[in-house]
Amino acid sequence: MSEDTKKEETKVEAAASETAEGKAVEAAGASEDKPQKRAPRKKAAPRKKAPSNVNPDIEERVVAVNRVAKVVKGGRRFSFSALMIVGDKKGKVGFGLGKAKEVPEAIRKATQAAQKNMINVALDDGTIPHHTVGRFCSAKIAFKPASEGTGVKAAGACRSILELAGIRNVLTKSVQSTNPHNVVKATFKALASLRSESDVAKARGREVKGTRIK
Repeated sequence: MSEDTKKEETKVEAAASETAEGKAVEAAGASEDKPQKRAPRKKAAPRKKAPSNVNPDIEERVVAVNRVAKVVKGGRRFSFSALMIVGDKKGKVGFGLGKAKEVPEAIRKATQAAQKNMINVALDDGTIPHHTVGRFCSAKIAFKPASEGTGVKAAGACRSILELAGIRNVLTKSVQSTNPHNVVKATFKALASLRSESDVAKARGREVKGTRIK
C-alpha cells in the first residue's frame, strides 16, 4: 500500500470521528434543553378531624385553662391544659383533661376524654336522693337534697357539674381545697356514690315501696 493511500484513509477516519463527536454533543445539548418530566406526586389524603361533640344533646363547659412553660436550652416552650365538663342534663355527666400547644386543640381533646368517661347520676325529682360527701386529696364537699325552688347552691366547677347533670335543687358545702381539679374529682366521687330507691331495694331484695334511704 502506498503512503498516499494511508494518508487518505487516516483523513477519512479523523473526519468520521469528528462527525460522531459532533452528533454526540448535539444530542447532549438537546437533552439539556428539554425539561425533564417528573413523576406526578401522590396527593395525601386529607386528615379527618374527630368532631368535638358527637352527640348534639351534650353540652360543654370549660372549667379551667392553664398555661404551662417548659424551660429548654433555646428558651421556653408553652403548652396549654384544659379541664372540661360535659353533660346532657338528664343524669349523665363527665369530665376530661386535655393538653396541647394550642387552646382549641386542648379543649377538643378534653371534650373527647370527657365524653368517654361519662357516669350516670341517680336523680330524684331534680335533686339528689340522699346526703353524701365527696373526698379527693384535700378537697371535701358535702351534698344535701333540697326542696323545689331552692336552686343549685354551689359555686365554681361544682356548680357546672351539677347543672349539666340535671340537678336543679341541691345544697353544697366545699371545705379545704379550692383546686378545680380536686373539686371536680371530689364532686364526681360524691355523685358516683348516689343510689336511687330502686337500686337500694334491689340490693336488699325488697320492693321499692316502703324502702327508705338514709
